Amino acid sequence: MLQLLVTILPSLIIVLIFVKSDKFQEPNQSIIKIFVYGIIITIPAYIGNTIMFEVFRGFGFENLNLLNSFLTAAPIEEGLKFLILYWFVYKMKDFNEPIDGMVYGVCASLGFATLENYYYVYHMDVGIEPLYLAILRGLSTIPAHGVFGALMGYFFMKYSFVRKEKNLFLSFFVPFLLHGIYNFFVGVFFGVSLVVIIVAWFYAIRFFLIMKKKQKTKKREYEKKV
Repeated sequence: MLQLLVTILPSLIIVLIFVKSDKFQEPNQSIIKIFVYGIIITIPAYIGNTIMFEVFRGFGFENLNLLNSFLTAAPIEEGLKFLILYWFVYKMKDFNEPIDGMVYGVCASLGFATLENYYYVYHMDVGIEPLYLAILRGLSTIPAHGVFGALMGYFFMKYSFVRKEKNLFLSFFVPFLLHGIYNFFVGVFFGVSLVVIIVAWFYAIRFFLIMKKKQKTKKREYEKKV
């Protein structure tokens, strides 16, 4: 029971912090729906990662760090999360103010991270005691996915409510870059991965607090998308 809680609670805690920090909280059904979509995309992500890994190996790529970062996990996983925002969140009536972008971005990303974490802890043999692995991932990988989603949601918000221009591209590219760097260094020099995530969280929290400050003057949440 303890192992299961350690496996799933970090994701839920981060989601709840973002959801409850929103002055005009999103409906539970919308939060759950986007979180579940995040869980569902683990299936095509697993298939896509496996196929692309074998394709690049077939072309002679032998650098496992590169294969497991910029060439597979980062583009495929962040691409699928991005599609949730673009195909589903953007059309939702509840997506009606800037801060919602970060809230739904975190929900989609941590829905994915929750099932991925369960798979690693319960079905992967990485030579580490499962409970210890759950703790380690809860302090590193889960926050990493959380900040990937937060920053994806931030730039998607700018695309939706501020100006389109390059923000749609940045909504994918920034988390892709961070995810790639995190995965590339996590197995060889974890300190780099940790610093990248800490710095990313610094900016994500700063952006979120700026939007919260603007919320204080609002009497209603609706804002027109550009």
